[in-house]
Amino acid sequence: IPKVELYIEYMLGVLIKLPRVEKFSIGTEYKSSMYNMLSNIMLLSKVSKDRKKEILDILNNIDALLNTQRIYLRIMKKNRWIDEKKFKVAIEMIYEIGKILGGLIKYYAKNNKE
Repeated sequence: IPKVELYIEYMLGVLIKLPRVEKFSIGTEYKSSMYNMLSNIMLLSKVSKDRKKEILDILNNIDALLNTQRIYLRIMKKNRWIDEKKFKVAIEMIYEIGKILGGLIKYYAKNNKE
């Protein structure tokens, strides 16, 4: 959760500096995706550990949202709405979150053979 919080704080700062039109289109979509991801993470912390199938579904949903955010970032970089440095910092943060998520998915997928 702390890594996700730092990531969201950083990205909100980046999104505020987008060109006006893009701030309200891709920026809104990006924020929505981040907040959905955070919501799913909070939901994950409330799910009982013995409900592995439900946990795996939530983890896969978070992974899909993270991949969507990667795509949004690439679009923003390609159109030069963000610079290379901001792109690299954001991608690195997503990479860290993705590593944690991948480990959890692997663990629950392995232990979900019922």
